[in-house]
Amino acid sequence: MPRTALVTGATGYIGAALAPVLLDDGWHVRVLARSPHKLDPAWRDRVEVVTGDAGDFADVVRALTGADVAYYLLHSMDGKGDYRARDRELAATFAEAARDAAVGRIVYLSGLHPRGPLSDHLASRVEVGEILLGSGVPTAVLQAGVVLGAGSASFDMLRHLTERLPVAVGPRWLRNRIQPIAVDDVLFYLRSAADLPPEVNRTIDVGMDERMTYIDMMRRYAQVTGLRPRHIWTLPVLTPGLASHWVGLVTPVDAGIARPLVGSLIHDAVKDDDDARALLGEPPGGTVGFDEAVRRATAGIDPHWWSRTLRGGVAAFGLSAGLAVVSTILSVTIARLVRDRRRGKAA
Repeated sequence: MPRTALVTGATGYIGAALAPVLLDDGWHVRVLARSPHKLDPAWRDRVEVVTGDAGDFADVVRALTGADVAYYLLHSMDGKGDYRARDRELAATFAEAARDAAVGRIVYLSGLHPRGPLSDHLASRVEVGEILLGSGVPTAVLQAGVVLGAGSASFDMLRHLTERLPVAVGPRWLRNRIQPIAVDDVLFYLRSAADLPPEVNRTIDVGMDERMTYIDMMRRYAQVTGLRPRHIWTLPVLTPGLASHWVGLVTPVDAGIARPLVGSLIHDAVKDDDDARALLGEPPGGTVGFDEAVRRATAGIDPHWWSRTLRGGVAAFGLSAGLAVVSTILSVTIARLVRDRRRGKAA
């Protein structure tokens, strides 16, 4: 009999990509979904669908019963209220239900982060991981940085910033260190985590070997996709809140997702150790490098669409540079107004 894997968040980016990987590997895949019609039709008829809400204890127990491994791929980044509180409640419900259903293992995808105070987004991810690790069910919390893949919100933000801004003045977090990871490697590690021995209950850092800054990634993206060289400077006055407006002005990434993502980028996102190799193995051919990850992610994307839409490179350069200048002026002006108002109150 094939083993059973429950995949939550199956209508999201990682969950939708993981389900067919598990199916092709011989797993019986079950998904918990409030809206089954939103599941990918390419594999929807190959999985067992449990219609229910991840916030309802009975629904979660029903979905988890008989599962050998449960993938927790839920988050509440939607701009609708206190997502940290909602994530905490969802994780607590899932942890209790997994324990009651005697699930063999939980696998959760979290984010790389430094020690110390964190942004709301990363603090929430860490808190969810701690709740699951304390569930009494063996848990693997995989911690990843920017995921490079078509459809990833982090990649879409990188892509649109690079394609639309040949000249830019941005926030200082563009110089923070990051270890990105190709989505294919994320899926390999998630699949491998299902086979960890029961005594393994811990976080595991995953990522490619190369450490980069966001500026490095923008410049390399341009190089790999044949765009003109990008010229980028940073300003120390752009707070995460202001920087999210800067991103929102330039990219089509949903504000409810962009704000917490930008907030998390104020931190370095690098691995503390390389235990993933020993615990999860090595992806076939080794981890994918940045350039190859971009090539795979843009295989069905036209990086030059923006410039062609604006009737040639010169027009695109002028408009994009104008967007960068306008967004920078607006951000600096708002920052100064906020600073002056605080000074006035202090006086």
